[in-house]
Amino acid sequence: MSKVRESPAAAAGAAAILLRYLRDQNRPHSAQDAFGNLQREHGLGKMAVVKALEQLAQQGKIREKAYGKQKIYFPDQDQFPTMSDSELKALDNEISELSSKVQTLQQSCRHMESELKDLNGSMTTPKMIKEIEELKKDCASYTEKLERIKSAANHVTPEEKEKVYNEKKLYCKEWRRRKRMATELLDAILEGYPKSKKQLFRKNRHCQLWGHMAAPRAQETETKTDTCSY
Repeated sequence: MSKVRESPAAAAGAAAILLRYLRDQNRPHSAQDAFGNLQREHGLGKMAVVKALEQLAQQGKIREKAYGKQKIYFPDQDQFPTMSDSELKALDNEISELSSKVQTLQQSCRHMESELKDLNGSMTTPKMIKEIEELKKDCASYTEKLERIKSAANHVTPEEKEKVYNEKKLYCKEWRRRKRMATELLDAILEGYPKSKKQLFRKNRHCQLWGHMAAPRAQETETKTDTCSY
């Protein structure tokens, strides 16, 4: 299948665009750089850019230098007026000022991006209003529950509470004593028992001795202020 050849007018148009671009930028470009920068705006193809650059270099309108397999193109510097030292110094000062402005703008952008991130992570006003309404409902429900508890007649007196805690301490102490005795007795049995402790438990699971080796289920839930270690 034959390739579609580019018309002379199109080639001349691409060359004019590239020549104007290189003069305006006045810095080295590879064919890929020029294609990437001009393709979206002017719709130039990669091959059209390569051919136009080679043509301009052959005509002496731009300079060409090869670095390995890559070629770079830049405008002929002889066509630009020679600048004095004062003009170069003025340009350096302008570059310095612009660089300072760029740094200030970049810092401002970073600050605004951080502020935007915080705002995106925070609650919106409608969500906050909804959250407040839900919290008010919860507070009202808890207040009503508290009032019902206060108005109840079957409150436990401090004396009754203290009595229960004392009894619990006594039972825990007695249970620990019995567990220690049962453990000592079990160790003595196991010294002459030919099988394992698990097998001994399984064979004599109905023996009352093993009842002292485990805490009752009711004693497994202990308060933080008065615990009974099992």
